Amino acid sequence: MPQALHHGRHVRSSINSASVESGFGALARFDLPTCQTWLVTEVPIELPEPRPPRLLTVAEYAALGETEFGYTELLEGRLLLSPSPTPDHIYAMGEMFVAIRAALPRGLEALQDADLDLRLAPERSPGTVRRPDLMVVTADARRRVRAEGGLLQASDVSVVVEIVSPGSVRTDRLTKRGEYADAGIPHYWIVDITEPVSILACYLAGEFGYVDSGEITDTFSTREPFPLELNPDRLL
Repeated sequence: MPQALHHGRHVRSSINSASVESGFGALARFDLPTCQTWLVTEVPIELPEPRPPRLLTVAEYAALGETEFGYTELLEGRLLLSPSPTPDHIYAMGEMFVAIRAALPRGLEALQDADLDLRLAPERSPGTVRRPDLMVVTADARRRVRAEGGLLQASDVSVVVEIVSPGSVRTDRLTKRGEYADAGIPHYWIVDITEPVSILACYLAGEFGYVDSGEITDTFSTREPFPLELNPDRLL
C-alpha cells in the first residue's frame, strides 16, 4: 500500500487498477488487489484569513451610486439589503404620495424611495442612511443635491412616511421611530396596511422624542405640518 505523505482519505476499490484524481487535482495510478483499501494523498490549501467588513461613512455609501444588488440602506456603517416591496405596499405608497402631493404648499415636495442622511454621526464616522417610503422635503433641498451632489439630509425633511411590511414591523415601529426622532425630523407617519388599515402620526415633543395620539382607522385628519385629510381604506 502506498504511504501517505500528508493528510489523505481512504477509498474502497473493487477493480484491479485505477486512475484517481483527488479533489485538489493530484493524479495517481495504483495496481490494487480487488476490494482493497488505499489512501489518496491530498495537498492542503491554505485559505486567507477572512477580513472583517469595513464600516462605511455616508460619503462612501453615496459614492456607491445605484447598486446592482437591490435596495440598500446604511445602518451605523453597515450596508443593508431589503427584498422588493409587495404590490400592496407599492400601491399604498403611491396613494399616499398622490394625497400628500396634492396637499403640499408651495416650496415643499413629496419624494419616494430616496436616500436620507440622518446625520447621526460625525462626517468621518460610520453613518446611517435610511430610504423612507415617502418623505416631504423642501424644493431647495432637491435642487441642492442636483447641483452639489451628496444626499438629502434630515434637516431638509418635515415628514417621513413608512409603510409597514410583514418583515419590518419592529424596524418601522421602534428602530426607525427612534432614529427619526434623534435626527430631529418633526413628523413621522407609520402606515400599517394590515386590515383594518391604520395611520399612526407621531410628532416631536422635545426630549420625549415622538409622541402620538394612537392609530387612526377612520378618517386621518391633520393640520401639521400641512392640512391633510385621508381615509386609510383608500390605501388598500
